[in-house]
Amino acid sequence: MTAGTPPTAPTKAPSFPGLDTIRAVAAIWVVVTHVAFWTGSYGSGLLGALAQRLEAGVAVFFVLSGFLLSYPWLRQLRIGSTRDSVGRYALKRVLRILPVYWVAVVAALVLVPQNDDTSLPRAVDAFLMIDMYRDGLLLEGLTQMWSLATEVAFYVSLPVLMALLVGAVARGRWRPVRMLAALAGVAVGSLVWVAVAADFLTSWGGWVNQALPGYLGWFAIGIGFAVLDVDRRNAAPGHELALTRWCRTAASAPWTCWIVAGALLFVASTPLLGPVLLVERTPTQLVCRAILFGLVAAIVVLPSIFGRPSTTYARVLANPFLRHLGHISYSLFCCHVIVIAVLFDRLDLTQFAENMWFVLGLVLVVSLVVSELLYRVVELPCMRLKDLGRRRPTAATAETPASARS
Repeated sequence: MTAGTPPTAPTKAPSFPGLDTIRAVAAIWVVVTHVAFWTGSYGSGLLGALAQRLEAGVAVFFVLSGFLLSYPWLRQLRIGSTRDSVGRYALKRVLRILPVYWVAVVAALVLVPQNDDTSLPRAVDAFLMIDMYRDGLLLEGLTQMWSLATEVAFYVSLPVLMALLVGAVARGRWRPVRMLAALAGVAVGSLVWVAVAADFLTSWGGWVNQALPGYLGWFAIGIGFAVLDVDRRNAAPGHELALTRWCRTAASAPWTCWIVAGALLFVASTPLLGPVLLVERTPTQLVCRAILFGLVAAIVVLPSIFGRPSTTYARVLANPFLRHLGHISYSLFCCHVIVIAVLFDRLDLTQFAENMWFVLGLVLVVSLVVSELLYRVVELPCMRLKDLGRRRPTAATAETPASARS
């Protein structure tokens, strides 16, 4: 649709139920990769390497967040629907992230023996989620939180990014090609940061390899999907973008998408991405990691955005139980490393010498129970506060896509 085409009347925000299940899959990938590390399974041939590369689940999280959180800005630009104010948006992000995170920090300090001697300043840094930037050392049981800190940095930056995309790039009009080109530039710039940070910025501290600039490419993929989806839902018949048609064609074969994603993960499990252990990688290896993981994330997310809801695949991913796993996936992400550490301590398990599958089963059972409790006792009560002081939105002004909980 051309830039001058008048917008259509606001309609109810679209639904993406399959994204809940995709979020659950990504969370389980992250659990698997951490269990594999604790049990010493990274060195177990190709499967061990594959378990390590399931850290690609973080890329899936970032693509989902880019898609879901940018969507209201883009719908507003295209069809004039309302969205949350920046203040309301910030309140929702705080209520979504901090309560469970703070519970996890307290649990790590109290339950994980390695944190017994934690100083007050370091504990405060952890509560403020700035420890990654201060000394690069995260509390035991919270080592996965570097990615949460990076995602929070994206939350903080998003209003500015969308103001630039909608205002400076699109000039307040619906110009999807311009926006997609700008997002492609952001992705390229992110890869440049990855290469430069690994080679020239190491003196700044280890945080430079985990900071937002190096991961903006993954968020940009999600924002790009949002541009394409908003455009196709409001384009005249036969006027959707060629890239949108390609996405719809790919989404019509969702199982093939998963096969391709699996093949890319196997490629990523080769020396192309460097060693599987926690050692420094070369700039080339880090750039390949960013590209391959971004492709994997895009391919597994794509069918739940552009696919038809009547397919068997869509019905499977819309299963209420699987979607509920997605609802509790944030709590699962926050608690699972603490569960691993506590189980190894209380059951007298030997780090780097246990059977991965036994430990994985144990960790998943305990972590899912803990996650369910956190979801019901902490997440839901806090999220009920997000609409205090506002009038109930109508169908015409609903500002967020009904989908995975970002």
